[in-house]
Amino acid sequence: MTQHVEEEDVATTADAEAGATQDPPERAAPTPRLAGAVLAGFTALAVGVSVLGGDFLNPAASTADGDYSGETVEMMIPLAEGGGTDTWARFVGAELTEAVPGSPGLAPVNDDGGEGIVGTNHFMTSAKTDGTEVLVSTASTVVPYLLDMPAVRYDFNKLRPVLANGTGAVVYARTGAGVRGVEDLVDRDEPLIFGGIAATSLDLTTMLAFDLLSADIDSTFGFEGRGPVNLALQRGEVDIDYQTTSSYEPAVEPLVEDGTAVPLFSLGQVNEDGEIVRDPNFPDLPTVVEAYEKLHGKQPDPEALETYRAILALTYTYQKALWVPEDTPDEAVELLRSTADEMGADPAFQKSAAEVLGGYPLDASADLPERIGEAYQVDESVRQDVLELLETDYDITID
Repeated sequence: MTQHVEEEDVATTADAEAGATQDPPERAAPTPRLAGAVLAGFTALAVGVSVLGGDFLNPAASTADGDYSGETVEMMIPLAEGGGTDTWARFVGAELTEAVPGSPGLAPVNDDGGEGIVGTNHFMTSAKTDGTEVLVSTASTVVPYLLDMPAVRYDFNKLRPVLANGTGAVVYARTGAGVRGVEDLVDRDEPLIFGGIAATSLDLTTMLAFDLLSADIDSTFGFEGRGPVNLALQRGEVDIDYQTTSSYEPAVEPLVEDGTAVPLFSLGQVNEDGEIVRDPNFPDLPTVVEAYEKLHGKQPDPEALETYRAILALTYTYQKALWVPEDTPDEAVELLRSTADEMGADPAFQKSAAEVLGGYPLDASADLPERIGEAYQVDESVRQDVLELLETDYDITID
């Protein structure tokens, strides 16, 4: 074998030397038929690459085969960095991508334009449908959708949910304003002052609660967050406030302990049967419905109660969620959802996620699409009730 190789080397060297001293033989020009065939071949290749979007060199993601190896999941977070939603999204996204088979990378993208509307609009029109792009939703983007605001170009009914996580809230008041219980919300000489951020934000649910109870309350908006409202209540500038579950312990409990504030009711939760029940994090506090019964000795008006229940589900029971585009392959959606379901049931995850999830479960059960789909199918009568409340009581018109 060695001798054969050496002979080939010698022959090659000899040929090279000969070629250096002799003119190369002339090659015959290609026939017109051959030239046409070559040109047609290159044209067909170029057309194929163009039509297939370059997939010969960049094959499509293989997320539908049960393995995300080599992929990166881009997460659209339509709010600013550092806030509660951003913290939640980055934590849940990191845990989910680590747990998904293949452990893809995670690329969070923040876009807080239009209080979340701009980023959500962009996702709706440009997100890839291969399972590698997900959207974070929260009350800040859900309420404008509910109100059908002109800037909204997204439709949650054309997205598919992967997981959801709820939260709760407690309404409390300043005892210095003469409030000792829910009975002090009505028949007042002077209305209580509620401090809000914006009527078309998460505040909407609490405003509906006040309306349901027929409470004597005036509102002032423009605060930059619930923390500033809490401080304003301590200074006596506002009389009544609400805090979400994660903020209640540090912001409200000290005030309750020293007697300067009193908890009145929780906003409640909507269970799987569509009923308003007590918040599991505040089992000793009545719901809005129970507070109404105590005040008025009867059940609330069914239409008003349904409006409140529908908004409560949207803004609290399913407050935060992850979505993918409608045309994402079933296999990829199911892989993400089932992974999230297993992750949510893991005691180790529950322990590490307790603070971020606010004591509420990560909901990724098989019937989540059906339940969240029903919640987002808001009846026109509900929407009209909300619009009428905003216009009549708050002088806000949605053009």
